[in-house]
Amino acid sequence: MDQSVAIQETLAQGEYCIIISFPAVQGVLCEGDSRQSRLLGLVRYRLEHGGQEHALFLYTHRRMAITGDDVSLDQIVPISRDFTLEEVPPDGERYILGSDVTIQLDTAELSLVFQLPFGSHTRMFLQEVARACPGFDPATRDPEFLWLSLYRCADPESSTPGRWNSAPGTGPGCATIGGGGSNFDGLKPNGKGLLMDHSSRGQDKPESLLTRQNKYKSEITDMVRSSTVLVSDKSHILSMQKFGLRDTLVKSHLIQKEEDYTYIQNFRFFVGTYNVNGQSPKECLRPWLSHGIQAPDVYCVGFQELDLSKEAFFFHDTPKEEEWFKAVSEGLHPDAKYAKVKLIRLVGIMLLLYVKQEHAAYISEVEAETVGTGIMGRMGNKGGVAIRFQFHNTSICVVNSHLAAHTEEYERRNQDYKDICSRMQFCQVDPSLPPLTISKHDVILWLGDLNYRIEELDVEKVKKLIEEKAFQTLYAYDQLKIQVAAKTVFEDFTEGELTFQPTYKYDTGSDDWDTSEKCRAPAWCDRILWKGKNITQLSYQSHMALKTSDHKPVSSVFDVGVSVINEELYRKTLEEIVRSLDKMENASIPSVSLSKREFCFQDVKFMQLQIESFTIHNGQVPCQFEFINKPDEVSYCKQWLNANPSRGFLLPDSDIEIELELFVNKTTATKLNSGEDKIEDILVLHLDRGKDYFLSVSGNYLPSCFGSPIHTLCYMREPILDLPLETISELTLMPVQTEDDGSYLESPMEIPKELWMMVDYLYRNGVQQEDLFQQPGLRSEFEHIRDCLDTGMIDNLSASNHSIAEALLLFLESLPEPVICFSTYHNCLECSGNYTASKQVISTLPTFHKNVFNYLMAFLQELLKNSAKNHLDENILASIFGSLLLRNPVSHQKLDMAEKKKAQEFIHQFLCNPF
Repeated sequence: MDQSVAIQETLAQGEYCIIISFPAVQGVLCEGDSRQSRLLGLVRYRLEHGGQEHALFLYTHRRMAITGDDVSLDQIVPISRDFTLEEVPPDGERYILGSDVTIQLDTAELSLVFQLPFGSHTRMFLQEVARACPGFDPATRDPEFLWLSLYRCADPESSTPGRWNSAPGTGPGCATIGGGGSNFDGLKPNGKGLLMDHSSRGQDKPESLLTRQNKYKSEITDMVRSSTVLVSDKSHILSMQKFGLRDTLVKSHLIQKEEDYTYIQNFRFFVGTYNVNGQSPKECLRPWLSHGIQAPDVYCVGFQELDLSKEAFFFHDTPKEEEWFKAVSEGLHPDAKYAKVKLIRLVGIMLLLYVKQEHAAYISEVEAETVGTGIMGRMGNKGGVAIRFQFHNTSICVVNSHLAAHTEEYERRNQDYKDICSRMQFCQVDPSLPPLTISKHDVILWLGDLNYRIEELDVEKVKKLIEEKAFQTLYAYDQLKIQVAAKTVFEDFTEGELTFQPTYKYDTGSDDWDTSEKCRAPAWCDRILWKGKNITQLSYQSHMALKTSDHKPVSSVFDVGVSVINEELYRKTLEEIVRSLDKMENASIPSVSLSKREFCFQDVKFMQLQIESFTIHNGQVPCQFEFINKPDEVSYCKQWLNANPSRGFLLPDSDIEIELELFVNKTTATKLNSGEDKIEDILVLHLDRGKDYFLSVSGNYLPSCFGSPIHTLCYMREPILDLPLETISELTLMPVQTEDDGSYLESPMEIPKELWMMVDYLYRNGVQQEDLFQQPGLRSEFEHIRDCLDTGMIDNLSASNHSIAEALLLFLESLPEPVICFSTYHNCLECSGNYTASKQVISTLPTFHKNVFNYLMAFLQELLKNSAKNHLDENILASIFGSLLLRNPVSHQKLDMAEKKKAQEFIHQFLCNPF
C-alpha cells in the first residue's frame, strides 16, 4: 500500500511553494535493542526563486497510514550537503539471510539506522532520496531550509539551524529537525545527483552492471535479492534505463516463446496455517513444520489472531510478531539452511516466506501487500496479506487470509474473499505496467482461517460423525464446499480431500471440543487451496500435537513445477527476437480502432461501482498506449473515474479490453450533490509515436444523504430523491451557520431524519449486539440501507445490525463538515480533560451540529449500559468516533500524537459523564 497520501495530508502549503510527497516507505528505526516502526516520506519544497530543497519526514503511526489522522510527525532530517545514506551489514544471521535492507542515515550531528523492506517501493524511495542530494557544485547555494521553521518546536533555544539536530522524539509534543553543516562522508553525490557507495560495488561503471549481476548469481550469501535489481546497490538502481517500447516488445515476444527456452523442474513447497488465538508460542513447532517430511525448498507459513489485544486491533505494533517469527525459524527443517525472503503482517494476520539458501539467487521481484476488510474496509482485524515473487521464470503469489467469523456470516466471508482479490495489487518492476492482481500469477497458494463452518447439523450430530470418522459425509455440509460449488468464491481453485477431523474449536491446551458456554460446533475453518498448472499435492493434514490454541495447525506439502530457463536456448531465442525487431524498426505509425468512444453512466449512486468497457484493437505495428492528462489538469480523469488498465502494450493484430470504473465516495459526493460537479469528462488516449483518441463520458448522479451537510439534511423534510435538483443544490450550498430565519417554507428538523433512522434501528435491535461497530456489514445491505434513506422508505429498512452500524459510520465520515466543526477543532483539544470547558465548546456549535453531537453521545451511552453483551467500552467507542466527529481542518498541519490523544480524550469524557 502506498502510504504517501497520509503524509501529504500532514504537509503545509505556502504562497510560493509546492510540497510533494514521493511514495513513502514504512521501515523500522533501530536504536540498540529497540525496534520502532516509522513511516519515511521524502518531501520536496519548491523555492520562490526556482530552486528546490528536500527533507526526510519521519512519522510514528498508530495504525496503517491511510489518512493524515493515522500518522504523527516525529522528526525531520534536512537533506543538506553533509547528508549521507549507506547500507550497513545487518546484525544476526537470521537477518543476514533475509531480504530486508539495513540503511544508515548520517548528518553532522545525527545518526539513525533503519531496516527497509525489499521491493519496488524501497527502490523508488532510495532513488528519489539519491536525486534529492544537493551535489558538489560550488556555484549552487547551500540549502537554508527556512520553510522547515513551520514545523520546528516553539523553543527559543532552537531558533538556529545549528540546534536542529536531535534524537527522534526528544521534544515534548513537537517534531525535531536534524541536519545542517557541510561535511561529506559515506555515500556522496557524484555530481549528477547519484549516491555512490564507497564500497567496490558502488564504484562499478554502469556498463559493467551485467557482468556484476552474473557474478552475484553465484555468490549469493548475504541476502535474497532480485536477479535483475539489487535493492542495496543504489548506483545500479539509478543507472537503470527507463522501460521503452523496444524493451516491452522483447519481453512480450519472450513470453510468447517461453516454451522454446525453459523446462519444468519440481520444487517442494510447504504451506502451513495456524490461528494462534492471541497466544505466545509455548511449544516447539517442528511437529507441524518439519517432522516426517523431506526438507522443503520453500516454506510459506501463515498465522491468524497473532494478537487479540485492543491495541493490536487499532494497528499497534505487537511483540507477538518477533516471538512467532523466532519460533518458526527454529522449527524449520534441520537438514537445510533457509533464507527469510519476506515477513508481512496486518494486525494479527502474518505471513512468512523462506527458501533454501541455494535457491536465493533465483528469487526476484518480491512484493508484499495487505488488505483490511474490517469495519469500513479499513480495520485489519480481518483481511489478507500476500507475498508475490518470481521463482526462476514462474510467478507465484501466496495469500494468507482471515475471513469473517460466525456460522451465519458466509456471505460476509464471500465478500471478504472478493475484496481481497480485487484490492490486493502489487507494483511491478516496470513502472509503466499496471499493478499485478492475485489472479495474474502462474501459481497461487491460498491459506488461512477462512472461517467457513458446518451448516444444517447440530453440534452433537457433527461430533458423532467426527467420532465415526465419516468425514466425507460431514464435508457435504461444509460451507466452503457449497460456496465453491456455487462458484461464488475460489473459482478454479483446488482443495485436497479432507481426511482429518475439523481443526476448530478445541479447549486450549487439550484435544477436547469446546466446552465453553457458546459450545461452538466443530468446523474445518483452517484451509489450504491452490490454483495453477504443474501442482501436485503430496499431503494435507492437521497437527493434533500442538495445543497452544483453540485451533489446530494445518499443513500441505506440494510439488510445484517451476519454469526454469536454459541459458543457452534463452540466448538464442533472444537473438532471434532482436533480429526480427531490427527489421520492424522503421515500420509505419501505429494505429488502433476503438469499439466505443462514448460512455453514458445512468443513475450513478454513492459507493456503488459502475463499469463500462470497450476494446482497443491494434493494427500491424506494435504500440504502447496511455491515458494522458489534459492541459492544466493533474490527472487524466476526474476523481470519480478510473481506467483499468490506464496504460499498456499491444502486439500487432491484438486486442485489449479497457474498463472505465465510476465510483463516487465521500471525497466526490458533496460536489455532485450540489451540482458543482457533474458526471462529465473527456479522456485522451495517447499512442506512443501515434495519434490521440478522445473518449466522452457522461451520465447522471442520484443525490444522496451521504456526502450532504448536516444543516442541509435538517432542512430536507422530504427524502432527498423526492426533491428537485435545484432545491438540493441550493440547500447543499447554504452556509454552515445558517439558522432558521423563516425564509424557508418549512421549519427544519432538529437532526437529520436519516441519522435518526439508523440510530433508532440500532437502539431497537442492536444495543446488545456483540462486536457492534467492530465487525463490518455486507455491501449489498449497505446499498439497500442507502436507498431506503434516500427514498424515505423507512418501513422497508431491513439489514443486519453490523450493516446499519457501518452505514452510520460511513454517514459520519462522508459529512463535508464534521459534527464538531473544523473551526472548533483546536478549542476541543485545548480543553480536553476539562469537562466543563468541553461542554462550553460544544454549546458554541451551530444548532444542528450541537443537536447531532448530543444525540450521538446519548446513544453511545446507551450502548455502554449493555457492555456486558456487546463487549464495547469507552476506549473503543472514543477511538472509533473520535476520528469521525473530530477531524483536523483541511490542509492544516498535522498535530502530534499527544494532541491526537487529546481528541480521543475529548470524546471519552462525554461517554463517561452525564450531560
